[in-house]
Amino acid sequence: MNREQLAHVVRAAATITGDGDIVIIGSQAILGAADVGGLPEEATMSMEADIAFRDDTDASKADAVDGAIGELSQFHETYGYYAQGVEIRTAVLPAGWEARADILDRPDSRPGFARCLEPHHLVVSATSSRPASLSVVLDAEARRAWSYESAHEAVERTGPLSGRSSLGARAGS
Repeated sequence: MNREQLAHVVRAAATITGDGDIVIIGSQAILGAADVGGLPEEATMSMEADIAFRDDTDASKADAVDGAIGELSQFHETYGYYAQGVEIRTAVLPAGWEARADILDRPDSRPGFARCLEPHHLVVSATSSRPASLSVVLDAEARRAWSYESAHEAVERTGPLSGRSSLGARAGS
């Protein structure tokens, strides 16, 4: 997925739900970063964007997104990418993440805009919830797209993760 495709998904999700305040919590949040150049190909290979809403206590917006533009929908068949509606509580997030989120607010995303986890918080969230993501993360670190040390410092400065303890020691260090 590229930035234009993510903007398309954000626009569609906002139109479907009537809520333009969207949070991208999965791997495609990296596309909200100011500089996406130099990312490993694996970081943007997914054709799925995990879409959450800050105000979706009953998951009805997530369900609406899944039904209209989710996997195997007409949208997916037409464009080759899709959104998965998720609840924000499924993400592992450090305290204060919203203040540091990268904002995707483009003319082609309106009426929506997206709060995208900034790269360090995305790394922490991805590896905390899906250890299989670690290989992609380590490849990105090798390419200098981020560093473990800066991610660790960012999380330690902001406090504990929701539902988890602070980022632990790096394997092999």
